[in-house]
Amino acid sequence: MKARFYKLTELHQKLDAALRREINRRAPDQFKVMMLKRRKLRVKDLLARMTAAPARG
Repeated sequence: MKARFYKLTELHQKLDAALRREINRRAPDQFKVMMLKRRKLRVKDLLARMTAAPARG
């Protein structure tokens, strides 16, 4: 589980960086911004579920 958590955390950071780059462009693609936000939120929800779930023995 730790490896998956790490990968999801890494993906969340990459999506955040891509989102910031797209927003700071001269003419950001609003559809791309929306898709990046959705993916980032989906990953954040997965991370939250993993954190809240009790550890299985």
